[in-house]
Amino acid sequence: MSRTAVLVPGKMHERVLARLKDGFEVIEADAGSLDAATASRIRGVAVSGTFAAADIDALPNLELISSFGVGYDNVDARHAATRGVVVTNTPDVLNDEVADTAIGLLINTIREFPRAENWLRAGNWKPGQNYPLSRFSLKGRHVGFYGLGRIGQEIAKRLEPFKVKISYHTRTRNDALPYDYYPTLEGLADAVDTMISIVPKTPQTHKTVNAGILKALGPDGVFVNVGRGWTVDEDALVEALSSGALGAAGLDVFYDEPNVPSALMALPNAVLLPHLASGSVPTRNAMADLVVDNLVGWFDARKPLTPVAETPVKG
Repeated sequence: MSRTAVLVPGKMHERVLARLKDGFEVIEADAGSLDAATASRIRGVAVSGTFAAADIDALPNLELISSFGVGYDNVDARHAATRGVVVTNTPDVLNDEVADTAIGLLINTIREFPRAENWLRAGNWKPGQNYPLSRFSLKGRHVGFYGLGRIGQEIAKRLEPFKVKISYHTRTRNDALPYDYYPTLEGLADAVDTMISIVPKTPQTHKTVNAGILKALGPDGVFVNVGRGWTVDEDALVEALSSGALGAAGLDVFYDEPNVPSALMALPNAVLLPHLASGSVPTRNAMADLVVDNLVGWFDARKPLTPVAETPVKG
């Protein structure tokens, strides 16, 4: 019996490839490069990059797209829905890792630990010569969350022992949460001195963290982004950090990855990470397993584990 053909376009985690090859026929190619006969055999896709409407339309018998990552804005899920194609992602398995990274990035940004380590490594720590006191402290801060979904809530839980005040802005209030809710992002920014952005890439979130929001955080304010660079007006962020309108920023994501603006790189009050919030071996392995398990679940029993909202599967 022939194996189900699964397309893997572009780079993919090696664990996904190894597991897929145990149970599927794996074809590593771009969808648009396939001949008609091969394209017609493809029933599943495992993808870590972009999979657009044209790619979906190139595969007439496609049934499921399994996307590596909790964010799936790289896959045209709405178009997939019109074709009856299920899209899955990898939520939850990376929540803890991203939340831990967010806390580390926040503390590093406030206390300047990366700069202090570089100062030490450069041989500056000598008798009578100490690293300057950090300008900011986490103590007594009011942290506002822009977005408070599953990952955001994990970050908030980790922040509670630090005895900071926590508030949030989302599209709709969650009455189950014990934190103060602000119906607008502007209102949140006016109220807090620290903002953590953890919203997805949607048309509604494009450059919503703008000059006005950053100015509202103030010269002692701190902005941390572990969501999407799409959310931030980077020119406004550079200007706010340079002028002192904003105190500091910690960024794991950028607008045009992997291209980080040189102006950001030059700023001493910016801590920059190469989009590694979920970047540990155990977490990436768990994500890889979920990519494969979604395909197995679908082709074995029509039961994918984590279909996205645009392509729900009825039980």
